[in-house]
Amino acid sequence: MSDSRRNSQAWQALLAHGEEMRGKHLSDLFAGDGQRFEDLHRQTGAILFDFSKQRIEIETLDRLLDLARERGLAERINALFAGEAVNSSENRAAMHWALRLPVDNACVVQGEDVALLVHAQLQRMEEIVQQVRAGQWRGATGEVITDVVNIGVGGSDLGPLMVSEALTDWCLPGQSPLSVHFASTMDGSQLSQLLGDLSAHSTLFIISSKSFSTIDTLSNAATARRWLEREVGDCEGLLGCHFLGVSAAADKMTEWGIAPGNQMRLWDWVGGRYSLWSAIGLPVALAIGMPAFRDLLAGAHSMDEHFQQVPFADNLPVLLGMIGIWNTNVLGINAHAILPYDGRLKELPNYFEQLEMESNGKSVSLGGETVDYATCPIVWGNVGPNAQHAFYQLLHQGTEVVTCDFIVPARRYLEPQHNEAAVELVAQHELALANCLAQSRLLALGDAAVEGAEALPLHQRYRGNQPSSTLLLDELTPYSLGALIALYEHKVFVQSVIWDINPFDQWGVEMGKRIAMDTLAYIRGDSDELNNADSSTAGLLARILG
Repeated sequence: MSDSRRNSQAWQALLAHGEEMRGKHLSDLFAGDGQRFEDLHRQTGAILFDFSKQRIEIETLDRLLDLARERGLAERINALFAGEAVNSSENRAAMHWALRLPVDNACVVQGEDVALLVHAQLQRMEEIVQQVRAGQWRGATGEVITDVVNIGVGGSDLGPLMVSEALTDWCLPGQSPLSVHFASTMDGSQLSQLLGDLSAHSTLFIISSKSFSTIDTLSNAATARRWLEREVGDCEGLLGCHFLGVSAAADKMTEWGIAPGNQMRLWDWVGGRYSLWSAIGLPVALAIGMPAFRDLLAGAHSMDEHFQQVPFADNLPVLLGMIGIWNTNVLGINAHAILPYDGRLKELPNYFEQLEMESNGKSVSLGGETVDYATCPIVWGNVGPNAQHAFYQLLHQGTEVVTCDFIVPARRYLEPQHNEAAVELVAQHELALANCLAQSRLLALGDAAVEGAEALPLHQRYRGNQPSSTLLLDELTPYSLGALIALYEHKVFVQSVIWDINPFDQWGVEMGKRIAMDTLAYIRGDSDELNNADSSTAGLLARILG
């Protein structure tokens, strides 16, 4: 145990309380407290957070919040929203929250009004979105743009892809004239499949890369460019009609061939996995329209306000984060499943995997010392109904303890565009709701939820006591989705403060990419020797090149 925990009264009190709680089963906690749900849920705006199925009591919350106060969480939240250099290894602020400030909110950081910069880019986004969706943006041969392909990877792909999928039926039929696609894999497989079905004359590409140097993205962009030149010809205005760029590196975009008028700006204080609120979200705005995109920003801003202003005991990001600390560091649970019960949220587990594991997958403290406690758990998941047929067997009867977040909208298919099939679709949503509630109940209570369980053979019994939370949205809208994503962003920050790590850098992914470039040079014959190659790598290369 590190000195910081050994000498911490709050940590020691929390660990001692953990020993008291370790032998308690959720079925007994519910049986002994008829007010458990009332005491252990909170709501803000469109989100209800039920954590009554976590292995906690009221005292647990008190101990956790004591720890948050001892660790200076309030001061760190203030530093985040003041634009201080909370990304210490790169000496940068982390101001993704500024991307969703209302237009009348000034935000002066180091003498510069950041909000003005942000809204200038939003205005440029709106102009592009209106042109493209109105059919006024034409290809080089005069064709109306019908398809948009976003080329990016990581934060330039996962966020826009997830939100576009989640809000795919938000617009009324016929409102959006566009089909939006995503290509991220460096092997070109996604792009190859897309290009076979698209017309070069009516396709617009967005190259999204904060650094504009990511080899995955630039390889796909080069392939798209050569495809256009073959299909349309190297005619005047080809790049200007068919390519937009989003990056913090304007010079590199220009060098590649993207005209200044087709460039959208990012800033160093926006981390890639926190960037969907910026021009990186352009494919989202093209898919659902700019008013809906602004609603997404407004939902996130509402959670920013909640995070800053609401006392810890009722603060959703603080509670979500601190319960995660309890599970990871006190109960020793190192796996966390994201389980949305709505097919539109199928990409949400992938998005949260990156948000959490790339942020908090660290083992070095802010002081530069190796930590001797667990930090980020393994985050994974799938759409709940599909997951039930894939890995719920392990959740219910396996040997591993896994915490779960069930995410589901209370209502769906109330929109006018679904009126012809409203009865059937409402019935299907009710089926999803029933499964979500039943699965979380069985995970928590085990045999106590099954009538006559004691008479069943052992292989049909359920141990229960698997902790979970349920996040119930009023309805899946741009506003509620924005609030949900911001909730998890701030949860990550809360946990980073307790773990004393930097959630805003990602040095762990850099060296592998550098070694890959050396290996690529060897594969292509540009280098005669691969430095420090192990026998496995050497053997595999011999087979590949043989």
